[in-house]
Parts: sequence; structure tokens; C-alpha cells
Amino acid sequence: MAQFTKRLAGIILLMLPLAVFGSPMHTAAEPALWSIIPFLLLLGMIATGPIFYHHFWERNYPVIASVIGIAVVIYYLAFLHDLHHPIHSLSEYFSFISLVGSMYVVSGGILIKIDQEATPRVNAILLFCGAVLANVIGTIGASMLLIRPFIRINKDRLEHYHVVFFIFIVSNVGGCLTPIGDPPLFLGFLKGVPFQWTLFHAWPMWLFAVGSLVAIFFVYDRRNVLRDRPVIVKRSGKVVVLGKQNFIFIAIILAAIFIDPNVLPLPWGTYIDYHGDKLSFLRELIMLLTAAIAYRMADIKALQGNEFNFEPIKEVGYLFIGIFMSMMPALQIIGKMAAENPQVVTENSLFWLTGSLSAVLDNAPTYLNFLSAAMGKLGLSLDNKADVVAFTKGIPHEVSVRYLLAVSISSVFFGACTYIGNAPNFMVKSITEQIGLKMPSFTTYFTRYALPILLPVITLTWLIFFVLLA
Repeated sequence: MAQFTKRLAGIILLMLPLAVFGSPMHTAAEPALWSIIPFLLLLGMIATGPIFYHHFWERNYPVIASVIGIAVVIYYLAFLHDLHHPIHSLSEYFSFISLVGSMYVVSGGILIKIDQEATPRVNAILLFCGAVLANVIGTIGASMLLIRPFIRINKDRLEHYHVVFFIFIVSNVGGCLTPIGDPPLFLGFLKGVPFQWTLFHAWPMWLFAVGSLVAIFFVYDRRNVLRDRPVIVKRSGKVVVLGKQNFIFIAIILAAIFIDPNVLPLPWGTYIDYHGDKLSFLRELIMLLTAAIAYRMADIKALQGNEFNFEPIKEVGYLFIGIFMSMMPALQIIGKMAAENPQVVTENSLFWLTGSLSAVLDNAPTYLNFLSAAMGKLGLSLDNKADVVAFTKGIPHEVSVRYLLAVSISSVFFGACTYIGNAPNFMVKSITEQIGLKMPSFTTYFTRYALPILLPVITLTWLIFFVLLA
């Protein structure tokens, strides 16, 4: 396995000099429709592997995901003569894994002990507070910080639904108010969407969806308590936090997120000028260095109390390198179809297409693809910040505000439909399984929880705010 990992790293590193010196592969052919098969194959194996061939999957998922990703990259390089998309996908993957990995390591050094009985009311309050916190430190930060204490206080009656609702509320829906909250909104902010835009426009949807999910959770949890009737133990109500210095490291990571090479006047040498785009890994290096220092200085008791190890981030790292590479053709084909058929770009189609694809593709690039299509219909460009600002103000047509709201809400909300829809989902699943609770499979998660619980809430949100109140 170690030898394979080194070879994979070697292939990736061999591509970087081509980006530095400017490759003639920038203008390339379009991918064929059949090229989405590797992505569908990987999704299928992620869904079926843990159920039907568990031992084979657990031993070989790093090789499977990496080989599928490399095969698609080779297709782009050798047959499409396209280096542009692989380079940008690798850049996005590095940004993704740097943020997720650093948040995982830093939060692992913070041990929160809550000496409180896990009543339905207490759990509901924790989930709601997590939804608020997600807009301050991001869904990744809030998820990594709160999932362990949430599991611990429920350890005597922990069920799958506890963790699933945590993913729904804290890891996804809760983070739709600020660009810090969820990766798609942060990309929109970098493109020119004002920081406060989603807060001013999305708070009614946030309040309705979060409130509905917390209320449904309360009903589930109350039934669980009445059924099991756990022994009541008097608690002190105290909250003890070990590793408080790691909150400083979280703040450093959040600050590093806002280092945008296309905005900040970075000196030459801190970025790669690739066909007009400044590819800088300065913020990622800051994140990784911060994580290394945090781990080195971590409170041992905090790490032991959290049962900290690197297995969850290893699983996420391998699976998502395959996902990021193999989803390139799907995103490209979808983007082209939307751009060539502006008549189908409406408020409702943007909501449902962006959402449904955000559930199975990473929601951040899906958001950008459909936002670009919506702006293109009105003669605006996502690459022009003045156009983006005008778009957020309803210029040249007031419908643009509704377009942006539809793309923003759906990309965040639908990201909770599957484990791979948003970065924290798989992390929460992996951490939970490391602690000892086997989580539902990919398909069970969707059919038992997302389909009957989350999708009705999303549908009601659409009906109320995008149909009845439009």
C-alpha cells in the first residue's frame, strides 16, 4: 500500500511542472458521454462495497479509488489533450483535503466533556447550537468539534438517527448563512458574492429547515427515550474543555481560508500563473503547518479521550481523490448542457438540478457550474467580479437574485442526502465507526433517512419560499 501511494504521488507531481511552464493542452476536446462510467462505478462501489464485499473493500478501497481517478486523468491527458481540468481538480482536491485534514487534526486535540443527561431537549439544543456554530467556524469545524461530545453524552442509548440528524443539521443545512458555513458559499464569496448576502436572503429558509429538522429529531429522540426508559443519573451539568489552545489554531485555519491569490497582492513565487489563474497553495500550507504544530502541542489526555487516530482522514483522502478526478467529465458535460440550453435554466430547475447533483457530486463545483449557467443566461460572466456583484443585486434582471438563492440553498441542503455530498459527512461517518457504532450503508442512509425525512423538508422549503412566496 505504501509503495502504491508513493507511485500515485509521483504521477501527480509529474503533472505539476506542466502547469508551471504552460502546456499546449489548455485548449482540448470535450469528454465523451461514456467517460462518466468510472465515476458511476466508484459511486456504486462506495454504496455496495461495505455491504456485499466488506473485507475486500476495506483492504482495497485506497487502490480502487486511486486507480479509477488515475484512469480518468490519463484519459484527459492522452486522449483529450487536456491538462487544464486535471490541474484544477488536483488543486481543488489539495485545498479540500488540507482544510478537512487540518480541521480534523486540530479538533481532535479538543476534548469537550459535558456532564449532562442526554434528554431529547438537551440533544435538540446541541444540534441547534451546532447549526449556528457552523456559520462561524464552518460545517467542517463544527462537525469535527461537536460530533465526539454529542456521541459521548448519548453513549448509553446511541442510535443511527442521532448521527444522521447531526449530519443533516450541523454538517450541512446549518451552514447556509455565511460563506464560512459551507464550501459552495465560500467559492461564491471568492467570485464576488458579498459576505452578508446569504445571511440577508437565506435566513428564513435556514430557520424553517433547521427548525423542522430539530423538531423531527426531538420526536425521534423522545420515542427512543420512552421505549428504552434509561436509568436517570443525576448530572452536574458541568462542561469541561481540554486543549483550549487549539481554538487559536482553528482561528488561524479560518483566517487562512481567505487568502485568495486572485485578490490579494501576493508576491511572485507564492503562486503559479497557470493560463491567467493564480494557483497558490499558501493557505493550504498554512493550514497543514498549523495542524502539524497543533498535533505536536496537543494535550495527550485530549487525544486519548477522543480516541484520536488518522484512519478516518485516510479513508476520506483516498476516496475523495478518486471522486475529484473521476467526476471531471460529469461536471464538464453538465456545465456544457446547461450553457447550451438556456431555456431550461429557471429558478425551479436550478434548485432541483443543482440540488440533486450536489447529493452525488461534490456540492462546491456543482454550485459553480450552475451559477455560471444562470449568469450566462443573462449575459454575465462568473469570471467577472463586477458581473457577479450586479447579479446579486438583481441586475440586469431581478430574477437573478432568485437564481442565486436557488443555487445557494439547494447546493447546501442537498449535500446532506449522501455521505459524499459534502466534506464533513464522510468524516462524521468515519469518526462514528471508529468509536464503535456501525453506520448505515450508502443506500440505507439515503432510503431510510434522507428520502423520507430530509427530502420532504427540502421540498417544503422549495414550495414555501420558491413557489408560494415567489
